[in-house]
Amino acid sequence: MFANHEQDGTEILARLPDELPVLPLRNMVAFPLTMLPVVIGTARSLRLMQDVMRDNRLVVLVTSRDPELDEPLPDDLYPVGSVAIVQRAAMGEDNTMQIVAQALERVKIVEWVGTAPYLRARIEIAPDIEETNTEAEALQRTLLQISRDIIELMPNVPGQVADYLEQIESNRLLSYVIAANSRSMDVPARQQIIELDSVNAKMRRIIEVLTEEKAVLEIGQEIASQAQEKVGKEQREFILRRQLDTIRKELGEIDDEAAEAEDYRKKIEAAQMPEEATQQAVRELKRMERLSSQSAEYGVIKTYLDWLVDLPWNALSDDNLDIVHARRVLDEDHYDLKEVKDRILEFLAVRKLAKERENPEAASNFEGAGAILLFVGPPGVGKTSLGKSIARALGREFTRMSLGGMRDEAEIRGHRRTYIGAMPGRIVQAIKRSGSRNPVFMLDEVDKIGSDWRGDPSSALLEVLDPQQNNAFRDHYLDVDFDLSDTIFIATANQLDTIPGPLLDRMEVIQLDGYTEYEKIMIAREHLVARQLRANSLHPEEVAFTEDALRSLIRSYTREAGVRNLEREIGSVLRKVVIKIAAGDVQSVEVTAELVREYLGKPRFRFEAADRAEIPGISTGLAWTPVGGDVLFVEATRSKGRGNMTITGQLGKVMEESVRIAYSYLHSHAEELGIREDLFENSDIHIHVPEGAVPKDGPSAGITMTTALYSLFVGQPARADVAMTGEITLRGQVLPIGGVKMKVLAAHRGGIRTVILPEHNMDDLDDLPQEVRDDMTFVPVQRIDQVLEAAIRPVEIHPEDLVTVRSHAMA
Repeated sequence: MFANHEQDGTEILARLPDELPVLPLRNMVAFPLTMLPVVIGTARSLRLMQDVMRDNRLVVLVTSRDPELDEPLPDDLYPVGSVAIVQRAAMGEDNTMQIVAQALERVKIVEWVGTAPYLRARIEIAPDIEETNTEAEALQRTLLQISRDIIELMPNVPGQVADYLEQIESNRLLSYVIAANSRSMDVPARQQIIELDSVNAKMRRIIEVLTEEKAVLEIGQEIASQAQEKVGKEQREFILRRQLDTIRKELGEIDDEAAEAEDYRKKIEAAQMPEEATQQAVRELKRMERLSSQSAEYGVIKTYLDWLVDLPWNALSDDNLDIVHARRVLDEDHYDLKEVKDRILEFLAVRKLAKERENPEAASNFEGAGAILLFVGPPGVGKTSLGKSIARALGREFTRMSLGGMRDEAEIRGHRRTYIGAMPGRIVQAIKRSGSRNPVFMLDEVDKIGSDWRGDPSSALLEVLDPQQNNAFRDHYLDVDFDLSDTIFIATANQLDTIPGPLLDRMEVIQLDGYTEYEKIMIAREHLVARQLRANSLHPEEVAFTEDALRSLIRSYTREAGVRNLEREIGSVLRKVVIKIAAGDVQSVEVTAELVREYLGKPRFRFEAADRAEIPGISTGLAWTPVGGDVLFVEATRSKGRGNMTITGQLGKVMEESVRIAYSYLHSHAEELGIREDLFENSDIHIHVPEGAVPKDGPSAGITMTTALYSLFVGQPARADVAMTGEITLRGQVLPIGGVKMKVLAAHRGGIRTVILPEHNMDDLDDLPQEVRDDMTFVPVQRIDQVLEAAIRPVEIHPEDLVTVRSHAMA
């Protein structure tokens, strides 16, 4: 759209500043006297436009030499452009800004004065030299004539365009109108037009380009008129191909299709593909050579060949088998995780010894090249980052794929080429992206795969994660075997229950449990603080965290098995420090526990488990969740009734059965346990587990239910500083349970220092850190009477006095 040249912004140019912001343009040239619509999407350009709209709305528009650059620097821009005033600006729905700018006059960049937050330059107005001699008149007439000729050769362009051009009196405006709308001019050619100082020179260059365009259009029209004779429907594709050949012959161009086929033939030879893949590629190439480049099938085959020749069929990274180097890398990136680190070092040791002793069988079996590991643990314990560290230690490429929510089998095996827009599966895409056939391949969230009418992705993974099969993995799109046996696959999950058995059987499970408070402090010191310092542009000497500050963050502001939220809170504290340092108030800060509270506000969590009031009918249990261990409470109350039982708290069937088993055991052993028999017949019992919005299930709360009911019936409170876990039978036996480590860590985080465990689970305590074992007392039990002896505080309170006791405790 072109502005009226009479409204040339003379007044604006008269008071034009010497220094203005510069907005780079992609694939367009801002000619003077034009109205230019521009879509802005980069952060730097959006910031520039915000400032421009608040100021004088003036901006310099120059063209980028490379349109692929998002934020070009001064050397990436042409030196001549236009100064413009922004007439309208509006934000789009996709965080882009759409502006309409009126280009006023040609300018040259004299000197760049700044690059941040956006480009600024000192400019000088460079008006075109518009001649009024005889040559100018001749050039104008020639330009108008050739423009009219081209318009007549283009049936889609209305004839009124030629009438409009003849009404333009200024040779300068005429040149810019034609240059901006000529389809035969690319960006460099248009930039050449704006850089020419003389209007006559501009017209002469445009005439040269249009003359070539006119010749091509005339030949095309002649070919079209000749080819229209006796054209049948079945001959259309052949005739179009003949037209293209004739055009190439007249222009003296080489046969691009033949050159492209020869190029693919060289790529196939250089790709070193297996014999099957090579034969398939040659077969498809021969089909492509028989097709027209305008055919839809031609493009499909071309895309298929691109995938075949670009895959790393024989590109292998050399493993770094230095055990000392691997141990150092793993220790640098992660604290503790001894079991995982030992497993990786075992893998390296086997590969190293097999290579030294020339044992190819040991170097290519499950323990060697095709190791498939499954890291299971709560969020934030470092499962994904551990995969990156393994790749760095081995010297291999790293690639990852998230499986969470995946429901389409084709995501793994790809789509068959019979479908429009078919693509290889994400396994092959990731291998191509890594550029290596033996990367460390991370499969995130393998426990969250779904399935529907499009198939079951977990079943497709059975082939990928089987070392006996994946040496001939066949993607539906490629339809040739690809060797994945050298790839190290590492899967991550939060829980094992949702992973299909056959898939789980193919992986070596390594459990990553939650961290202790001491471990979190060490991780924060060695890794998290340093990472957040870099993220917030701070130097190590500017901020220091005391141990009490880190402990306060862990205890009062986070509640997690991992350290993800801890890192977020550290970042929140550091951003408060950044404000003070940036304002010049301080040069360095020591973050203490008091400063943490000042920056983050009141504590979000407290040790409510150990601080709760001791009231009959309440006991403390331990639970396992996919995000780590947790402390839960069981509350029991009774009222006059006929022996009915109500269970609330969104308990699962197994947990409800535990309640009924506990009730039945106490009822059948009431006399020996000192419980009045009439309480069962004349009371209604209500069992509730708080946090009713969270589903709960499992047998491990059996002894907790029993303790709560016993405490209620005898009127003696359970100890607040004791937590318990274990399954109960009708005979009063306490059976072992799972997740001991995470449950004990949850109790430790909650301030509980005594835990009642089934005797058969005492060996599981070896997995706990030494500092936790030293700080806690563990009571092994085999029968429920041992549980009650350890959990119930020996206080004589009669059931008739329960109301008084409850009122006193709540007061």
